[in-house]
Amino acid sequence: MKKRVFIAHGWDGTPEEGWFPWLKQELEKKGFEVTVPQLPDTGNPRIGNWVPALAKAVGTPDDQTYLVGHSMGCQTIARYLETLPEGQKVGGAVFVAGFFKHLTDIDDKETEDHWLKAPIDLSKVKSHLPKSVAIFSDNDPWVPLDNQDDFKNKLGSEIVIEHNKLHFSGSEGTTELPIALEKLLSF
Repeated sequence: MKKRVFIAHGWDGTPEEGWFPWLKQELEKKGFEVTVPQLPDTGNPRIGNWVPALAKAVGTPDDQTYLVGHSMGCQTIARYLETLPEGQKVGGAVFVAGFFKHLTDIDDKETEDHWLKAPIDLSKVKSHLPKSVAIFSDNDPWVPLDNQDDFKNKLGSEIVIEHNKLHFSGSEGTTELPIALEKLLSF
């Protein structure tokens, strides 16, 4: 069975931005089937739109299904996993600049609160996620490093801290992310 990877972009994101095309191409060279769905209304991301859009893209997940998220895409993946039936697992996930605790310097408090104040059962998320890695930058302007605690302590994620990668965005010059590829292939 072919390994499938789904890459969830972040707030205001697109499938063609930053390092997503590079990661898609690198994984396809190795025989993976890769999908980068366009999530709806990216300027106004909402759980009720984004989670069903990811679920539709994935279809029926199994242990050959892998998820990669950037920023709000990490929240989307976690909330998607939370909806899976008991006993259903994916192969693993790579979270890049993910957050559950808080953000800094965000102008749109309504969207921030929509995601951060909505309850999420991370133990249920973990029950569907046998392996995960969470990658952070030590100078991310929006996602402080203390967001790693929930990934490490509640999801059992391996934590990787990259130096001077800001928010891993294409607009900041990140067009390749070798650590994400390396960690995904290690699953």
